[in-house]
Amino acid sequence: ELAKEWMDSVRLTTNAEAEASEVRVGEHVLRLSGTLYGQAPAGSRSLYISLHGGGNTAPEVNDGQWRNQTVLYQPQEGWYIAPRAAVDDWDMWFRPFMDEAYLRLIQMFVAHAGVDPDKVYLLGYSAGGDGVWRMGPRMAHRWAAASMMAGHPGDVSLLSLRNTPFSIWCGELDAAYNRNREVIRWAEKMDSLQMADPQGYTHQTHIMKGMGHWMNQADTVAVPWMAQYRRNPYPRRIVWCQGDVPHRNFYWLSTTDTNIPKGATVRVEVKGNKIYVEQLDLHSLSLWLSDELVDLSRPVSVYVGKKRLFTKKFTRSRSLMRESMHLMGDIRMAFPVRIDLNGAAR
Repeated sequence: ELAKEWMDSVRLTTNAEAEASEVRVGEHVLRLSGTLYGQAPAGSRSLYISLHGGGNTAPEVNDGQWRNQTVLYQPQEGWYIAPRAAVDDWDMWFRPFMDEAYLRLIQMFVAHAGVDPDKVYLLGYSAGGDGVWRMGPRMAHRWAAASMMAGHPGDVSLLSLRNTPFSIWCGELDAAYNRNREVIRWAEKMDSLQMADPQGYTHQTHIMKGMGHWMNQADTVAVPWMAQYRRNPYPRRIVWCQGDVPHRNFYWLSTTDTNIPKGATVRVEVKGNKIYVEQLDLHSLSLWLSDELVDLSRPVSVYVGKKRLFTKKFTRSRSLMRESMHLMGDIRMAFPVRIDLNGAAR
């Protein structure tokens, strides 16, 4: 009943955009070009969001890059959607309004086009690759996997990719903006993260020998690589590091903080019916729980650092399920229990 209610509300608010094949956020409009591949039944389809190159250049150049992106990759199954960037600038795929745009696009295709929210993939080339570097971690809780092609990482933190498979593609000779050297540096950071946490940070790195910025479509194999993964909405270990645009929720965590600094990090792990908050750089934190994470028929213990805050049995709430689904904008995020840790760990 709650899922139907959520779907109906999303259809109502996105119907005009779905009919016009566009996403609107305030004054910004992203036109959409898409193709449905394969025969997956409604409700189980994949969604590939593919970001074109270009950037700070003439609109007609970005238009050409968009047209190229519409046919650059072809998944075996699912919706392949290439948005036209709403602005013509170097940071067009990771400006602050884009977080809402990606979420709105996902919601639209879940509600109108039979997409499974656990099968949403992000990929992009050149300036689009810049976008994947930023939005991969920033919205890691939305992606089943992501692939970056020929983009520059800037100063992005990769910590939030703990549960999001990520592939890296760059030409060995792609030297503009030191792109090839910087990509190798960030790939090595991913290697280090996985060495320290072998159950997380699944990734692949491909530095293409003898190739420059264009990789002759060798990178197309990233699409079937991504397709083997599904999002786990309820990971038992979460690393949440805030990026350039702060987020209030991430998987089964949320905060009511209003001034969230870049780099603020939360580390949480579930072991049986015990929840360990290992790091909390926020003033408030809520843990949204379901039987996917813990056995709610038994008491749940919460630890902050080495201190046990409490052990308590909770009652499942229908209203909290509705609240979490709408708060997080995701049909899979229906949690019947919320634990608030306001200031508990500071």
